[in-house]
Amino acid sequence: MTESTYVGAIDQGTTGTRFLVFDRGGRPIANAYETHEQLYPEPGWVEHDPEEIWSNTTAVIGRALDAAGIDASQLSAIGITNQRETTVLWDRESGAPVYNAIVWQDRRTTERIEALEADGKAEWIRAVTGLEPDAYFSATKAEWILDNADPIKIKRTCPDDVRDRAEAGDLCFGTIDAWLIYRLTGEHVTDVTNASRTMLFDIHELVWDDELLAEFDVPPEILPTVRPSSDDDYYGRTDPEGFLGASVPVTGALGDQQAALFGQTCFDAGDAKNTYGTGSFMLMNTGTDAVSSDNGLLTTVGFQRSGEPVQYALEGSIFATGAAVEWLADMTLIDDPAESEALARAVDTTDGVYVVPAFTGLGAPHWDQRARGTIVGMTRGTRREHVVRATLESIAYQTRDVAEAMLEDSGIELSGLRVDGGAVKNNFLCQLQADILGTEIVRPEVDETTALGAAYAAGLAVGYWESRSDLRDNWRVDRDFRPDPDDDVDERYGRWRDAVERSLDWAREGE
Repeated sequence: MTESTYVGAIDQGTTGTRFLVFDRGGRPIANAYETHEQLYPEPGWVEHDPEEIWSNTTAVIGRALDAAGIDASQLSAIGITNQRETTVLWDRESGAPVYNAIVWQDRRTTERIEALEADGKAEWIRAVTGLEPDAYFSATKAEWILDNADPIKIKRTCPDDVRDRAEAGDLCFGTIDAWLIYRLTGEHVTDVTNASRTMLFDIHELVWDDELLAEFDVPPEILPTVRPSSDDDYYGRTDPEGFLGASVPVTGALGDQQAALFGQTCFDAGDAKNTYGTGSFMLMNTGTDAVSSDNGLLTTVGFQRSGEPVQYALEGSIFATGAAVEWLADMTLIDDPAESEALARAVDTTDGVYVVPAFTGLGAPHWDQRARGTIVGMTRGTRREHVVRATLESIAYQTRDVAEAMLEDSGIELSGLRVDGGAVKNNFLCQLQADILGTEIVRPEVDETTALGAAYAAGLAVGYWESRSDLRDNWRVDRDFRPDPDDDVDERYGRWRDAVERSLDWAREGE
């Protein structure tokens, strides 16, 4: 291959879609981004329009290629990374969605999860899937669509009812990666990391689980084929007559957090990263062992290369971190996220204020779907600077909650944590995280590690990069943050845990 070839990565996130073009050194040479609408039809419901996501995907690919001054034929491969668990069902022939995508944040199936727990099925689900039963995952979202979506009549010889059409094999189910792969190549494929987030997949046998499919009444006819995250056999190729005008191999896909793990070159057992996006997700590679958690962490598939065994990970999912900063802007406490650092530095402490941003419940290690956002410790002297600082501190405290659970489950002490995501541009937050965790925080030069991981997976499959050693050689440190040995955070962390207790089990039916 010549140096005029590149690898492209679609990064389809919760709030928007980005396309990046990477060179052989793992450097982004161009990118384009487009937001999509957040739909809230009922309290606790969150939806996206799949057609808007697809339209934005084609738009940002075109803009990024134009910005790079290259043709699509110069792309050696395309990789995909995506918001996980978000669920789409569409017509197999026309590609028309039968309902909006139900987003990972959506809580409409909370009562269904509580019924599973009341029936004593939680341990069974954990044992098979590695997941804590929660409305977060795809299984109950697919079940809800099949039971509740209004029939959309498509000119085909098939029943009009959504469930009947599904059982006839006329519909496709997938997470956003599968939706994009289908629209790019016409193939109904997902990768092993995204399959592991559906709550329908046996992560030990690496197959769709018949008993789980029966429990959630999801017909096997609608399921995608599960393939490695980096697939030497390719998922498919883009249509040369389509919008790209070229036949480009689509060869890699990972859920966004696994993609960041891969992009941060966390290839060995014990390597860990934390991505600060809408939520925060801390993953530790546990090698070929699927380590079970006794502390509310998830056991998930980390990645898989063609011809190699699956690498597993422990994961702590924090639902609201970047979303907490966005909330500050929504409440006009800040004008934009960048202002949060200066305001937090304007005060020495939070003056006893703690913010628990449980807007859509709490994830690991608490797993309380009915927890809600809470502010405690306010006095008449509380100013916005205290609330802003307390919100940033909540991000670091939630990460410590996960890190302590991870240590207890794995027995591996953190020697450092690689971080990425939009929030890590905030130096105050990075230093705060180092102090509260008591470990070194390392920020890479290329902060788009989620997209980079998808590009790496795709590029390895076509030989653009020869080995993972090549990828490690590309990894470069922007800055590291070391904990202040004189900062005694344990007392403050104890008060944080008190604040969390006050947020638990708050929401009631209809709220």
